[in-house]
Amino acid sequence: MKRTVITEPAAGRDELDHREKDSLFRARAGKVIPSGMYGHMAVQKLPAGYPQFMERGEGCRLRDVDGREFIDFMCGWGPIVLGRRHQDVDRAVSEQLDRGDVLNGPAPVMVELAETLVEMVPHADWALLAKNGTDATTTCVSTARAATGRRKILLARGAYHGAAPWCSPSLGGVLPEDRAHLDFFEYNDLESAKAAAERAGDDLAGIIIAPVKQELGTRQEYATAEFARGLRQLADSAGAALILDDVRCGFRIDLQGSWAPLGVQPDMAAWSKAIANGHPLAAVTGSEWLREGAEAIFVTGSFWYSPVPMAAAMATLSVLRDSDALDRIRVAGESFISGLRTQAAAHGFDAEVSGPVQMPLLQFADDSDQALSSAFADEAVRRGVYLHPVHNWFLSAAHQEADIAQALEITDEAFAALGRKL
Repeated sequence: MKRTVITEPAAGRDELDHREKDSLFRARAGKVIPSGMYGHMAVQKLPAGYPQFMERGEGCRLRDVDGREFIDFMCGWGPIVLGRRHQDVDRAVSEQLDRGDVLNGPAPVMVELAETLVEMVPHADWALLAKNGTDATTTCVSTARAATGRRKILLARGAYHGAAPWCSPSLGGVLPEDRAHLDFFEYNDLESAKAAAERAGDDLAGIIIAPVKQELGTRQEYATAEFARGLRQLADSAGAALILDDVRCGFRIDLQGSWAPLGVQPDMAAWSKAIANGHPLAAVTGSEWLREGAEAIFVTGSFWYSPVPMAAAMATLSVLRDSDALDRIRVAGESFISGLRTQAAAHGFDAEVSGPVQMPLLQFADDSDQALSSAFADEAVRRGVYLHPVHNWFLSAAHQEADIAQALEITDEAFAALGRKL
């Protein structure tokens, strides 16, 4: 397969720190946008080499406003699973745009997409569509409470499930009442989860869990089969809903759900990110016993029924189902991880790459303040590889062998530069 690159000329290596346009836009943004930028895409706390403003993307490549090109290992923080400007997805979007978007009712593609999800996901008897991951996880929690008539929700300590008051990692603007009925357990610690369930008693509505522990700046950790089965049994014994937050991992690891390889199915799952290859969409899939709960809650949004992202999702899921895209992502991830491990050892660094190969993260030993991770990421991004010092990375089906080889040449330079600094 031909490697996709941005065809316009990129800035040369001698221009790596020439960021006149980015600086200009940052100054303008500082006057009209709180903090100049907000949320997870704000780069104020990242190393100095990171650009804030991007101009275009194609395949696995990004171009910032000053013309610097990057091999992208963040994929828009996960949504890009096939590669930017994928022709099948773009064609579906264009065809739906010709018919219209944001109509006075949903288009038939909404039913087609819900049918596709129910057919694809083993636990699913129904599907509800929304816009982003927070919509999906919050809808799952509300549905569990409505279906059971109970209040308590259990979740892993340090887990991220979105940016609503009940789960936001920031306490700014959050009231104690917003979290009054949450309780916490330790990831992969079944006894801790059992103790939390006992505390909840007959008021337990649901358990929400991610398939992989991906807390910022910490080693990624797969759920063990024993832990997953134990949570399933806890939920069954209590008559509570087991909710899989597959927003981050979903449709990148396994199309049936990221715990399918463990043989454990949830009662509900939250999906977003990779579902529509960058178009704004989220979904909740649920089992039949939760249907009345989903019908009882009121969730909606003016843009939730937009057919364009749904058409993008139909095309994305079709490609993922009918091609070797997931295998290519896995192979690319394995190659990248293997190269990084070899390079780290060759340059004398004690470093670990953890997590799914499709979503890896490199960390250094004895680096509790993330200084080494930040310095390495800075050296990499200045040379044209865009990754993150503390958040897990993402690979897409557009990362081809030549892209991985070029990225590894750059990371080798980054390791060498880091060694010289030390």
